Amino acid sequence: MDAVTGLAYRSAGDFSTLGEAHEVAELTTLIAGVLHEAGAPGELESVVITSTRRHEIVQTVPGRAPLNSAVLFVALDRERANLALAVREAAALAESILT
Repeated sequence: MDAVTGLAYRSAGDFSTLGEAHEVAELTTLIAGVLHEAGAPGELESVVITSTRRHEIVQTVPGRAPLNSAVLFVALDRERANLALAVREAAALAESILT
């Protein structure tokens, strides 16, 4: 999805329980802003959210310019997923998207 507008470019699976794409984009922008204010600009790589039922991974996909970025959003069933492996694979997928 587009990290600025929240426009979802593609989705697969059942996303009925997830928030809107623009909400995920807003969350990512908020966290990146907090990092910037803390003296770590441009260092947001991923956000991992865990709940009792799911793991959600928001992985940044760097663009050619700061306002030309996308994020990869992955939601996994907690009982069936390996979080560490999923984070690693999401990072690899994000790297391959723009190459």
